[in-house]
Amino acid sequence: MQSKAPDEPQWDEILTLSRLAAWLGVPVQTIYDLRSQGRGPRGFRVGHELRFRRSEVETWLEQLEAADEAKHDGAER
Repeated sequence: MQSKAPDEPQWDEILTLSRLAAWLGVPVQTIYDLRSQGRGPRGFRVGHELRFRRSEVETWLEQLEAADEAKHDGAER
């Protein structure tokens, strides 16, 4: 296996809207709804299609987990 040169970019995995919804186990409409409410993951458009960086989604999920834990004081664990 060849190693990458130091100046080669490290590409973040890009998820389609349908792949993100499947990964989260929610309908595509849920992602649209969360984004329209300002509560969804950061994304970008390639043409007319939404795309999401996996790292952005993971950061968003960590923020949701932290907010939920703070709200419930960790009592559900």
